[in-house]
Order: sequence, then structure tokens, then C-alpha cells
Amino acid sequence: MKKVVVGLSGGVDSSVSAYLLQQQGYEVIGLFMKNWHDDSVTISDECPWLDDSNDAMLVADKLGIPFQTVDLSEQYKERIVDYMFNEYERGRTPNPDVLCNREIKFDVFMKIALSLGADYVATGHYCRKAEIEKDGETIYQLLAGKDANKDQSYFLCQLTQEQLSQSLFPIGELQKSEVRKIAKEQNLVTADKKDSQGLCFIGKVRLPDFLQQKLQPKEGAIVEIDAQKELYAEDKADYRSKIDKLEHLSKKYKYASTDGKVVGKHQGAHYFTKGQRKGLAVGGTPKPLFVIDTDVEENVIYTGQGKNHPGIYRKALFVNNEEVHWVRKDLALKDNEELQVKARIRYRQPLQDATLHQTGNGLYVVFEENQASITEGQFVAWYDGDELLGSGVIS
Repeated sequence: MKKVVVGLSGGVDSSVSAYLLQQQGYEVIGLFMKNWHDDSVTISDECPWLDDSNDAMLVADKLGIPFQTVDLSEQYKERIVDYMFNEYERGRTPNPDVLCNREIKFDVFMKIALSLGADYVATGHYCRKAEIEKDGETIYQLLAGKDANKDQSYFLCQLTQEQLSQSLFPIGELQKSEVRKIAKEQNLVTADKKDSQGLCFIGKVRLPDFLQQKLQPKEGAIVEIDAQKELYAEDKADYRSKIDKLEHLSKKYKYASTDGKVVGKHQGAHYFTKGQRKGLAVGGTPKPLFVIDTDVEENVIYTGQGKNHPGIYRKALFVNNEEVHWVRKDLALKDNEELQVKARIRYRQPLQDATLHQTGNGLYVVFEENQASITEGQFVAWYDGDELLGSGVIS
């Protein structure tokens, strides 16, 4: 019997994962990760991790599997929370869920599991794993979950071949409704439990409130930029080279506060992110205002009216070489190579047609259609059909 450690989170997905593995004849151990207990930055009085660990324990009890809790809050603070604050201070918007998988679940947690003699680590992610043989080597594929509505492959876009080789995703072939049905049939306490919202593992915390505890409020101006501004005029540039063209397509618009009119005040540019509409508290405009850019140095938020404002859209993005990650290392592009892919720049976004261009200084992703709110610090992930090939941090 192979031994599997399941990350029991106290939710229905990981509960059913543990049950299915047990049915498949694995020796299953349940492990709950406690990743946060700094009460000074939890906004509500509810203590979700306590409820969750309790539910995880009840599920383990029901299935008759060993259960323990591991406290990873120190590593979580260091690798996720501090990184997030640092990114927000720089005016970038990190994705804590992707980081959590890369740094905690499939690194720190995986190492603990393997030290307990486990052959695999399993999670309740909606994604699938496959294997192929190539040049006498086993290569692991990360595939989208069968439930298109719940597919979570994007959150695992930073995994390595080694991590994949030791991972199992028992519910990847199922629909969410089937997972709930199995949980009900087995009388698992989590059967009707709502999916968790909020920061990966921190629970019911609103991000701006969380950030305000560490990043000091600082009043600044909200500037509205007119959609007819000449800087949006179509450029009929003659490009000297392919790189020249790629650089131009991926370049951000540069704004100065004199480019528009001041329409309100905010409490800190680092609390806002591109595409954001809520929280601006500026009324009286014919169409709602959207954040089109933030300047944390000058502490200015630039906005535009309506979701079709030209400042929201860009055709391409750039990823620095050190932030390009190939799950399929064997398919990594070499200098001057390009590849047609499907790509997404956020979770749940429908896949978009795009072309990757690898250059000496980094990777350009050029989309067929202009993309809304390309946000620095977020991840772009690229696919071939169902398979996630790689990802990178948008710079």
C-alpha cells in the first residue's frame, strides 16, 4: 500500500479526496495546515481556522484515518504575507493563491509529508495529472479539471516536474456536484459546507483591511483621464525590429497628474489595483470610474470612465526571464522562438489566443484580442489544449 498525505482543509473537496484515495487502496493520513494565527490582522471575530481544523478532524475520524495539525504560520508569514506586502508597496498586485501552492502546499507541506514516509501528497484541487514517455524519460502533465467551471490548474501554474511527480488530484475527473453527492452519501460533515472565500488560509479577511494593518494610509489624488486623450491615438509606428514592435505593444501608458482632472481623494495608491471599480467613492460621472493605473511613488490613482476606456486595454505583456516558469521544461522556448498558445491572465478568465515570443531579455505574450487590466505582479499562464505548459509573473 502506498502512503498518501492529504491536505485536509476542512472543506468538501479535500474531504472527498481523502475518501476516494481510501477507496483506491492507499494508506491515507490527514494533515491540517495551520497557516495563520496573528489575531492582530484578522478582521472578524470568527476564527475560521479553528472551525476548519475541527471539520477536518471530524472527517478524518469518520474515515478512520490518522490526523494531525502542522503549524506553518511562520513560513506562511515569511513566504506569502511579507511577499504580498512588499509587492503591494511596489504597486504590484500579487496572487496569494498561486504563491501558497508553490511555497507552502507543494513545498513546505510536501516536505513534511514526505518526511512522514508518504509516497504522495494529495489535495482537493480541480485539476488532473497525466504522464507521458519522452526520450526514455517520464514527463508529468498538469491538465485542467474536468469541471470547466471549477478548473484550478491556473493556481498550480508554478509547480515543477518534481512536485507533480509526488502529487495526486483525486477529484480532477469529477464535477463539483458529484463531489458534494459523494460527501452526502458518506455522511461527511463538510458535504454542504460553502467554499471558502478570502485569502488562501487566512480566512474571512478583506484584502484592503488586511493591507491597512501594515501599509500606512496616505492621502492622495484620484485623477480622471479622458478617453479621447491623444496618448491613446493609434500609433502607426515604423518598427526598426521585431523586439521594437514587441516592446511597443507591451508598453504601459505613462500618466502624469497633469494629464487629467482631480475628481477625488484616496487613502493610499497601494490599496488599489487595475480594473478596480469599487472603493473609489467618486460619484457624479455619467459612467462608473475604473482604475486604469496606480502610481505608488507619487501616490496617485488614475481612472477612466466606463469599462471600455482605452486605458484599460493592452495587446501584450512582458515577463522577465527570471520569472518565466515552464512546467514542461522540455518545451521551453529558446531565444527567438515563438509558440502559439491559449493563455489567461487571471483565474476563471476564458482562455485567449496568444503567441509567446522568447527574446534575450524576457518573454513577450501577444494576444489576438486586446486584454483588460493586465496587472503587474499577477500570473499569466499558457496552455496547449487542456495542458498547462508554463507561467510567469507579469512585469
